[in-house]
Amino acid sequence: MAALGSPLRTLRGLLRELRHAGGRAGRPYRDTPAYRHIVAAFRAHRVTSKKLCRAQQELHFQAATYLCLLRSVREHTALHQEYHGKGERSPEEVAGLVGFRLPQQPGEKG
Repeated sequence: MAALGSPLRTLRGLLRELRHAGGRAGRPYRDTPAYRHIVAAFRAHRVTSKKLCRAQQELHFQAATYLCLLRSVREHTALHQEYHGKGERSPEEVAGLVGFRLPQQPGEKG
């Protein structure tokens, strides 16, 4: 299994993804239930000098998995918007996209 990194780095990554997702909603990401839940879960599962939290590694793994999902969805959406088909294109336009030129038809100027 790959190393997870620090829980703080995972928390910051999750909050960054919430900011990206909340930017479209028009309200601050700190007012969302998702933000409050994530911060409360990380606070509840932190290790203190008084107790050893056995579920910390489990929470960290779930948080890292969720972070990976959020990033992947955001990147997929960006790629889909950039490369999604814009409808049917003319043969000249398709040839130009791949770097070819269509031969001239007889009787045309060129």
